[in-house]
Amino acid sequence: MSLLAQLQLSDSAFPGGLYTLSHGLEAYVQAGPVDVAALLEDVLLHAAGPGDATALVLVHRAVREDDWDTVVAVDQRLHAIKLNRELRAAATRTGNQVLRTAATVFATPELFRLMELVGTGATPGNHAVVLGTAYAGLGVPEDGAVTGDLYAFAASWVSSAVRLRRLDFRQAQATLYGAAPAIERAAAAALAARDPLDLYAATPIADTMSCAHERAPARLFTT
Repeated sequence: MSLLAQLQLSDSAFPGGLYTLSHGLEAYVQAGPVDVAALLEDVLLHAAGPGDATALVLVHRAVREDDWDTVVAVDQRLHAIKLNRELRAAATRTGNQVLRTAATVFATPELFRLMELVGTGATPGNHAVVLGTAYAGLGVPEDGAVTGDLYAFAASWVSSAVRLRRLDFRQAQATLYGAAPAIERAAAAALAARDPLDLYAATPIADTMSCAHERAPARLFTT
């Protein structure tokens, strides 16, 4: 049952709002030609991996240990390292949407506890933190949870590239398959994390592009 629950949560049909995000890709496309595969690898290894994936792992462990102070600490740090307004807003908007839906569907005590914390303003409820909480409560192993989440991120990335007309459907699948080594490396690094201070993101160019995207006169995606 835990595998089926994970597949349901990571499915693009789950109403979390990921289809509204390009994860920064749209800003690069607006700036000029872009190597989608190379940029995806860079984002996996320097942003999604050490940031959201690491947060997911740390929250998963903390929830299993009933350590909600650490859950809050991880959530707040993840929120802090998202330097741009649109990135922070997107992470909490999708996170809260997933939280409300997942709590209704799966109804685990862990999700209800996180809803309380988010509802009182104690923690922002970033997408990765919600998923880490959900997976822990549903018994999804942490290695499978983080690998699956990174794959879902990569799949969302290439889907955005198709909608932005930078890849066709076959190229998208080849790009997604080619991202497997980066996904494995990012997952391994996230699983090696031990403390909220292990959370980071090192993407100054992506942050700059996000600043430009916030002020773009026309946008297909919210990030």
